[in-house]
Amino acid sequence: MALPLLDYKPTTQNHRVRSFGVADQNEDTPYIYRVEDANSPAEIQELIWAAYRQVFSEHETLRINRQIQLESQLKNRAITVRDFIRGLAKSERFYEMVVSVNNNYRLVDICLKRFLGRSSYNKEEQIAWSIVIGTKGFYGLVDALLDSDEYTDAFGDYIVPFQRKRMEGRPFNLVTPRYGDDFRETAGTVKTDWRFTLDQFYSRKSKEKQLREGDPRKYADMAASINNKGNYAQRVSAFDLDYLSLVPSRGRK
Repeated sequence: MALPLLDYKPTTQNHRVRSFGVADQNEDTPYIYRVEDANSPAEIQELIWAAYRQVFSEHETLRINRQIQLESQLKNRAITVRDFIRGLAKSERFYEMVVSVNNNYRLVDICLKRFLGRSSYNKEEQIAWSIVIGTKGFYGLVDALLDSDEYTDAFGDYIVPFQRKRMEGRPFNLVTPRYGDDFRETAGTVKTDWRFTLDQFYSRKSKEKQLREGDPRKYADMAASINNKGNYAQRVSAFDLDYLSLVPSRGRK
């Protein structure tokens, strides 16, 4: 039995702002790609590229990421834009580039940005959708997001998802999935991080490199290996001493 989605409330003020509207139209306002507006092969191809940019976070689609069969089905109107997005999200390439290099919490935030056009409201929402991943798997998360009322109300079957909420900084489709903490530590791309610096500084090899000749710390291991069992004073009582024989005498030869 699948667990129900946990309740969560928006706590980020940025998400309470309405989506980009007519009054906010400027160079940052996203262009909406609708399949109804694609009346030529070039326009439908632009819609396909927009879908790749939204899902794979690329401005220039790589050939290795393309799903030719899905493209052909969309061009022939055999599938909807929602089905095309679902196919890209469930592709082996997306799993390799995004899913396998992130923990569930960051994966949820990335998927919300790619599929619903917004970041996660808070940690509670990340936990709620992470439970969906744990019970239904990643493909279950994709189906839950694309079949949700929020997706249907925002994009329906024929609109490519886009960034719906204002935010500071880069657009959602420029957030690189491979730069989370988990991937950076595994790939070793953050060797300048203070944690690695301290670990290197306090390592034994690093200490030996920095110590000068004659520094007592260089021989700490050798000193510790020596048997420290010392010669203690003998416990002799004064009553056992023969003072007459021990005191020198002039007349004694």
